[in-house]
Amino acid sequence: MGSITKRVHALADGRELIYFDDADTTLPPDRAPDLRELDERPPTATMRQDPLTGDWISIAAARQNRVVMPPAALDPLAPQTPENPSEIPANYDVAVFENRSPSFGPALPEPGDPALDPAHLDGIGLGREAASFGRCEVVCFSPEHEGAFGSIHRSRARTVIEAWADRTAALSALPGVRQVFPFENRGAAIGVTLQHPHGQIYAYPYVTPRTQQLIASIDEYGPHLFADILESERRGPRVVLAGEHWTAFVPFAARWPVEVHLMPNEHTADFAETSSAQRDELAVLYLRLLRGVDALYGDPTPYIAAWHQAPVDTHRDSIRLNLQLTSPRRGKDKLKFLAGSEAAMGAWIGDIPPEIQAERLRVAIAKADEENPV
Repeated sequence: MGSITKRVHALADGRELIYFDDADTTLPPDRAPDLRELDERPPTATMRQDPLTGDWISIAAARQNRVVMPPAALDPLAPQTPENPSEIPANYDVAVFENRSPSFGPALPEPGDPALDPAHLDGIGLGREAASFGRCEVVCFSPEHEGAFGSIHRSRARTVIEAWADRTAALSALPGVRQVFPFENRGAAIGVTLQHPHGQIYAYPYVTPRTQQLIASIDEYGPHLFADILESERRGPRVVLAGEHWTAFVPFAARWPVEVHLMPNEHTADFAETSSAQRDELAVLYLRLLRGVDALYGDPTPYIAAWHQAPVDTHRDSIRLNLQLTSPRRGKDKLKFLAGSEAAMGAWIGDIPPEIQAERLRVAIAKADEENPV
């Protein structure tokens, strides 16, 4: 078997397109060019500050033009055909490209721009605006029209993980980028607009609100917070998968009916810092976890798979790479909706005791291991 190969290309409007070929690929090295005639890219969006919270809101009107649930014949993430002028000119194993209608970017701050100062967004004020610098990328897990990460094979999963590591390093090096976030939205109940197996990566010009809350907790508790959480969970009843390098568990105070956290056993700030051994094991454990989540009720479960990483420039020795996989599915035919208390006040009420859900997930993972082994 060979090694995973990276091939850099460009789309017709100048957006970057990167192919990652599986270690056991059957594809030729050459790729067809993108010969489409495309409009110019939309201008970079503008962020506005909410003075009640200090949060920055990117007003990205171009996102209104996104394709919603197209037929397979017009899948924009499938390889191009004469009938389907999609985003990817050639067949591929894994493909990453810049989003045509991004929430952040494509502009980046130039030398001397105040946005290069991490403190330029600090403070509270009325009518504050700033450019939505950054970058948004689409990560296609497969050329197939339907599926999710859990439906790809082990070699392909390893390729996607390699792509996450590569893009985390590259995006973290862009001027003005402060945090990089790989994620996958799966299922119509989550709001997915394409059935094609894919995820996204956002490169933000600020440290996200969720991570700011985490930093406050670490500053109060101490830099060993993640190590202590993992040690506590590994001794308890909520572990659902454990390997040499990774552990998956239902957290002690789970918010969602299905919520699983997965983190490396040794401190690792982001995907770019993971070792080959960590990536190899993750390709197996992550597939087992996702197939187990689907086996929980016997059919595909909607979820958000959120890979939290340390910011580019702060708390890298204390914030650990970790997956937080959440689903609103609280029964075979029931969904949890965020209403008054949770949506308005951020005061959560759990539906299923975490220890019970952990046991259900262990059973479901065992079932998936038997019926659909990795």
